[in-house]
Amino acid sequence: MSLGRVIPILEYVYCLAYARWAWKRCLYTASHDSENWGLASAEEFQLVPWLCRWILAVYEDNLRNTIWAPPGDYKETRDQSTPYMIYLDHENADIVLAIRGLHLGNQSGYAVLLDNKLGQTTFDGGYVHNGLLNAARWVFHVEYEVSKDLLERNPTYTLTFAGHSLVAGVVSLLTMVVLQNQDLLGNVERKTIRCYALAPTRCTSLNLTIRYADVINSFVLQAAKTSGHAFHVAGVCPFQL
Repeated sequence: MSLGRVIPILEYVYCLAYARWAWKRCLYTASHDSENWGLASAEEFQLVPWLCRWILAVYEDNLRNTIWAPPGDYKETRDQSTPYMIYLDHENADIVLAIRGLHLGNQSGYAVLLDNKLGQTTFDGGYVHNGLLNAARWVFHVEYEVSKDLLERNPTYTLTFAGHSLVAGVVSLLTMVVLQNQDLLGNVERKTIRCYALAPTRCTSLNLTIRYADVINSFVLQAAKTSGHAFHVAGVCPFQL
């Protein structure tokens, strides 16, 4: 076969490949991934609105005079992470660490987001987003003693990490870091730790998603459609909302 005949064939294959990429990039939405899942029960979904309240509280303009959360101080992060709150929820026997989303209005938010290269960072036999992992590790090292103290004083409570969108990736990775360092929290049992990632960003390889699926629960609202694959993975909850 002459070169003149081969080149048009290659161009045709290239155009097909590009069209497939463009379809997935512009038209395919994360909701397709869950269209065959079962519906969530009221019991399974019960805690989600409660946690949304704490996540939204960290988005308030005045973190010292909050509207959505009980009175209390938010943690200073010195641009290593976004602001977060630790709340002792006696009503639900839960210790909640909620982190607000990345503030892309300043350079520190972009620094966390863009601090990553393909295959740059490995974790527990898989790959993770480098910038989000660094933020998660910083929060852990700052707060693990506080978390340990709260768990010792409330031994029947669960320890919950919650976040939305990009920082849902941070809390997912924070949960993994905690599970790798359970001894620093007084050897807390795995079943005591849980994570709720709302509309999470992709931040882990598939093998880690599966390995931590019993602890990390991801929620993607079926009606909230966004282009591309930005809002799934990181431990998918097997039902739609």
